[in-house]
Amino acid sequence: MRTSGNIRDPARWSGLARIVFRAAEGAVGVIFKAVSEGRPYPDHGLSAKEWSQIPPRKVRLDQLVTTKRELALDRLLAEDSTFYGDLFSHVVQFEGTLYLEDGLHRALRAALQQRTEIHARVLSLPVAATATVGQ
Repeated sequence: MRTSGNIRDPARWSGLARIVFRAAEGAVGVIFKAVSEGRPYPDHGLSAKEWSQIPPRKVRLDQLVTTKRELALDRLLAEDSTFYGDLFSHVVQFEGTLYLEDGLHRALRAALQQRTEIHARVLSLPVAATATVGQ
């Protein structure tokens, strides 16, 4: 079957294909504030039980900076992706920036459903924590 129009036109695509194309073209701000690799904040050492004590709140996707550049498609599409883990994403607020530490698949799934917010547990790290990293 032959398609008419420009196949590289993202307006003709839907869902995940559009997200991947825009990210590849540098328009990351469409979903997230930025995409990075690694955690630029000090290790907080929270256990799963300690994370569960933080009440979830709404966080806008366009305010998040990811800490992973890649996501396995099977994790995104898995129906039971939260069966063994926390239902809420984990976000670390450090130096005024919100970093998505865990739950990239939840955030992308929300974006695919045309939602602009997710419920996440947000841990605020004090700026003074940077002084103890190198000591």
